[in-house]
Amino acid sequence: MLLPLISTIFIGISAVFVALGWIVVAKGKVELHKKMMFYGALFAVIFFVTYVAKTVFVGSTAFGGPEEVKIYYTIFLIIHITLATTAAVLGITALISGYKNNMKLHRKLGPVTSIVWFLGSSTGIAVYFLLYVIYPPGEVTNVFRAIWGF
Repeated sequence: MLLPLISTIFIGISAVFVALGWIVVAKGKVELHKKMMFYGALFAVIFFVTYVAKTVFVGSTAFGGPEEVKIYYTIFLIIHITLATTAAVLGITALISGYKNNMKLHRKLGPVTSIVWFLGSSTGIAVYFLLYVIYPPGEVTNVFRAIWGF
């Protein structure tokens, strides 16, 4: 499937921009940091739109690997969903605090947000590999059935 690959590439690009933003702000390059974080957010939004489009118009792909691995995959998927959701909320909050020049909150939230973002995006990339590369894709179904199997 092409849409899952495309959306995975977008979240990977987003993580690269977040990493670059973290590196440049440590060197005191605040304006470049703002640009990197803007592009990180932009690619995250593009990821989200392609992911939602795939889910709405095509459906969700169930795990197609061995039954004895499915419980571990499901736990991993739930951890990923939790990290990704937390990263999105933290990311929006960090962006708003930065753009509103609330540096006290932004400096406190930024490093935590970046770490959660990297964990969320890297587990998302791992989910892609588990669903489409390592194991054959399962059936395409609604999101509830794809996660829980019923």
